[in-house]
Amino acid sequence: MKQADLDVTNRILRRETHSARTAASAFAAVLGILFFAYVLLESVLQALGQEAWLIDPPTFGRWLADLPAGSDPLILGLSGALIFLAGLLFFLPAVLPGRRARYALPNPRAAVVVDGEVLAASLARCARMRADVTPQQVLVTVGRTLVEVQIRPTSGTPVDAEAVRGAVEDELLLTKLDPQPAVRVRVAEAGVIGQ
Repeated sequence: MKQADLDVTNRILRRETHSARTAASAFAAVLGILFFAYVLLESVLQALGQEAWLIDPPTFGRWLADLPAGSDPLILGLSGALIFLAGLLFFLPAVLPGRRARYALPNPRAAVVVDGEVLAASLARCARMRADVTPQQVLVTVGRTLVEVQIRPTSGTPVDAEAVRGAVEDELLLTKLDPQPAVRVRVAEAGVIGQ
């Protein structure tokens, strides 16, 4: 495969496995545009000698410079907390990985992306067949570093957790996920009656 094709494939895989930041970016851009449009409006009104629409810029600047004086501490604290939370809403999406519950499977000819629920269903089927239980007795959650299999056995029928773990690990090896997540199997103490 050519380097250009590899670059395109890697971009596709990244786009499909990571969430976009376009909503937060667009919201920040709209807020910035509205704020600066308001400042421009007030400046133009002041330059034309008209009354301010809400507050004229020099008065607002003086109020901002003298802010702690004569202000209620509770209002200042709440305003600061709201500004801090608004900042977090923009900061966290920028620094967190934003991964979707999707997994890129290596393939030399195409970009293959599997949803986490599909992978969990496949592993649950494998665990269910090895443990000889019904689909309602197996729950599989797939994370980046851990696959957790929870089994509620049929009452009176033991389940070999190590055999189930081995079967799920073998199924995971077929996917060639990189890195391979660890597998943890939990067998419930209480069994299910009549399954």
